[in-house]
Amino acid sequence: MNIKRMRSRNHRPSGTSGGTRHHNGQIPLNRNHVFDSNGPEVRVRGTAQQLFEKYLQLGRDATSSGDRVTAEAFFQHAEHYFRILNAMNQAAQQAQQERQERTARSRAAYQQEQEQEERQEDGSSENSQEAEASA
Repeated sequence: MNIKRMRSRNHRPSGTSGGTRHHNGQIPLNRNHVFDSNGPEVRVRGTAQQLFEKYLQLGRDATSSGDRVTAEAFFQHAEHYFRILNAMNQAAQQAQQERQERTARSRAAYQQEQEQEERQEDGSSENSQEAEASA
């Protein structure tokens, strides 16, 4: 028996997924994330935006051919990816807002430090002027 062949080829430590961090067991929301979708009658692969557009088009095609049941299934799949897109957009907006708040706080702290340094410099120059005047 060849021991090397029995060894697992997956060299990642158990419990991680190749450096991708999952938050609460969910896939991180990334606009470029590629989904594999097993929709009704078809298997589609692409980003959430691409899948949304594809299922919308499939739904329209099914409607025009008179298959209302299949059309509804395609439209439900499109709605699912529409919701994913909305969640991605909300997460991106929230992250941007947090970055802006963090930047504003760091700027305010920097300005406060500068003002304190100026006060200290003004106080030390006044003390040196008083010392010169009294001498």
